[in-house]
Amino acid sequence: MQAARYQTIKALALRGGGDVVCCRKRTVRFDVAALGGVCVRSRLSFILHRRAEGAGRATRRSGERAVDAAQTRRELHRPGGEHGQTERIEGTCVTAMAEAHQAVAFQFTVSPDGIDLQLSHEALRQIYLSGIHSWKKRYIRFKNGIMTGVYPGSPTGLAVVTVGYMASTKYAQLDPSLGLLAKLGTYLPVSRYASEHSQRILGGVLVSTGLWITIIFIMRTTLKCLLSWHGWMFAGYGKLSLKTRIWLGFVKLFSGRNPMLYSFQNSLPRLPLPSVKDTTKRYLETVRPLMDDEQYKRMEGLAKDFEKNLGPRLQWYLKLKSWWASNYVSDWWEEYIYLRGRGPIMVNSNYYAMLMLQNTIPMCSAQYERMFNTSRIPGLDTDILQHVNDSKHIIVYHKGRYFKVSMYYDGRLLRPREIEQQMERILADTSEPQPGEEMLAALTAGDRVPWAKARSTYFSKGKNKQSLDLVEKSAFFATLDDTEQRYEADNPVRSLDRYAKSLLHGKCYDRWFDKSFNLIIYKNGTMGLNAEHSWADAPVIGHLWEHVLSLDPIKLGYTEDGHCKGDIHASLPKPQRLQWDIPLACQDVISSSFVVAKTLADDVDSHIIPFSNFGKGLIKKCKLSPDAFIQIALQLAHFRDKGTFCLTYEASMTRLFREGRTETVRSCTNESCDFVRSMMKDDTREQRLKLLRIAAEKHQQLYRLAMTGKGIDRHLFCLYVVSKYLGVESPFLKEVLSEPWRLSTSQTPLQQVELFDLARHPERASSGGGFGPVADDGYGVSYIILGEQLINFHISSKLSSPETDSHRFGNNIRQAMLDMLDLFQLDKANK
Repeated sequence: MQAARYQTIKALALRGGGDVVCCRKRTVRFDVAALGGVCVRSRLSFILHRRAEGAGRATRRSGERAVDAAQTRRELHRPGGEHGQTERIEGTCVTAMAEAHQAVAFQFTVSPDGIDLQLSHEALRQIYLSGIHSWKKRYIRFKNGIMTGVYPGSPTGLAVVTVGYMASTKYAQLDPSLGLLAKLGTYLPVSRYASEHSQRILGGVLVSTGLWITIIFIMRTTLKCLLSWHGWMFAGYGKLSLKTRIWLGFVKLFSGRNPMLYSFQNSLPRLPLPSVKDTTKRYLETVRPLMDDEQYKRMEGLAKDFEKNLGPRLQWYLKLKSWWASNYVSDWWEEYIYLRGRGPIMVNSNYYAMLMLQNTIPMCSAQYERMFNTSRIPGLDTDILQHVNDSKHIIVYHKGRYFKVSMYYDGRLLRPREIEQQMERILADTSEPQPGEEMLAALTAGDRVPWAKARSTYFSKGKNKQSLDLVEKSAFFATLDDTEQRYEADNPVRSLDRYAKSLLHGKCYDRWFDKSFNLIIYKNGTMGLNAEHSWADAPVIGHLWEHVLSLDPIKLGYTEDGHCKGDIHASLPKPQRLQWDIPLACQDVISSSFVVAKTLADDVDSHIIPFSNFGKGLIKKCKLSPDAFIQIALQLAHFRDKGTFCLTYEASMTRLFREGRTETVRSCTNESCDFVRSMMKDDTREQRLKLLRIAAEKHQQLYRLAMTGKGIDRHLFCLYVVSKYLGVESPFLKEVLSEPWRLSTSQTPLQQVELFDLARHPERASSGGGFGPVADDGYGVSYIILGEQLINFHISSKLSSPETDSHRFGNNIRQAMLDMLDLFQLDKANK
């Protein structure tokens, strides 16, 4: 089980680094290595995307490398001791590469007799390898940028067009330059520097290159127009019309061959902007079952007034933004929904993932860019996302200590057995945490303003700044948790509930909640992720986790004695302890943040249901969408739980558009409420079944509209932001955006890329993930459909609310699923 830890880190392996300058008595260490840009590139990302991820540099400036020269000169001739003798000064200069482990580049001794300089060939070799690696990465970034920029074109395509054009003009005895060089010759003395034959070749190359670029532009424009059509989504269940087949053929034709991660970004259409009239109409439909006649009439009046007066003005400004911005929603959504929140992001924003679309249609890949090397930086008014394109190291937390672990040595990625060796060194380290170090990460779990003030006051200089930079610029954060978590067959409910709570918040100080994601590895080898939400949505981190779980046994594997494959490296640098100097005043802030976080964590009521009675196989036999079936079951379960309907949130992706993120599907509809009421009355099975099918079709329609840019909430949210910029108040928008989501739901996608047969290898599937409740008196429900026979539900609520109980709601979900399936009488149908 221990070896599984290191294979996972290998699957997430990366590049980056930089040691810090340290000074001690009578010894001055200088960081003279040129920290070239290096890329955080996971092993799995390389296999997944067939390209090197990331570009740019995360370097320390030369000013951080040197000790003040004037001070050094003063110290060189400082009188020392009682006898006033000139003190002997020794200096060592260390490389700043993560793999150099304080290898000495050169050492000098200054004495009255002169300067003695000694060079280290090994350290200089490491500097050389780091530079070579940096230039390789720059070349790869440049090449990938060119390849992505001209896609669906390629250098081969340019050669074919050039040869074909030159051959055709020669056959037709035409001037390859089409007279362009002759016209140019009237202004420039072209004939003086090139023969006629050379001019023909040059002209042919220029014209053929222009023709090649024109072909690329036409293909991109055509593909963008094709991808703007979403009629295929509105076809009947299991049906594929002739029109859709023809459309798919053209999409394949214009999509090119061997695309990379960002190849389709310039071909994706922009998110369309709905009209104010359509959005308000759909909104009123969704709130009708939640209001009585008087409340609905009042809301209808507000909507009509907004539609006629303020709405068109706000829409005009929003339309301007939609014309020049890649996506009129995403930047505001990231800033105002996530980064401006001043409360704790632990539980309220972060989510967890546990262990355990059609390939023709491209989706936006923009969110993948910040998967690694990203950290959320606290601010007084708003946070920012700091992303460095290159990092060679990760930070590992174990028993209150922080370790920097380089993932590169000798210019290469560490092998699995070497990573295992590094983790074993950390586990064997018996040193004690420094004062304030153990609970330091509680700052990231509490309120944001105290963390921002503490960061500015106590972490802006010296060793604290250097260590914090290493944490924030690491590829990701890993915790070697000293507890054990597992699924226990004899106590499945409580064991999974403990597992989920541990992943969601842990001890409130053993995860760095600001990092893009934390890899949590438990003492018994189980593991999971905790992800920060602002940089990307759950399907992206789920995609990463799928690759980790599938590539670990397939590509990496283990030896017969359970170790990772490969050999240990005796000279491999040891993990480096981060150094902190945390004063008592800062420790008080840490304690206060911990109290806030602990109170929040203790209030979470987390419950997981492994629903194994049936899965999507039987639901498909009912000729219903599995997602629609589950969403309606949640409506029935909620009504049985609370005796009322509520505003329900289901996340739908909008990544069919450039820089798309999510849209809201309002799952509580008139149709679903009619079905629930029918289940609570003595209606016949036929009546209930009819209402169920109508409700499922309505849900599917809403989901399709959300995915194709015709949702409700993102449009109203952006109109509200515009109103705030203009300084105008809208009673309608204010009321809409203050409505509580007492049931927040999300489906975790599975097998986004088919790397293995889930039916044959169910053990390679994740158990899904979850998140905290959105409303104090509401539920958060995440579910994942695992194969044909299993659906996992992750339920959360607050213990402090007298209206909610996660276990009770879980039982209602289970019963609602069974009652709905009984309506189809599949047992009798099979007979």
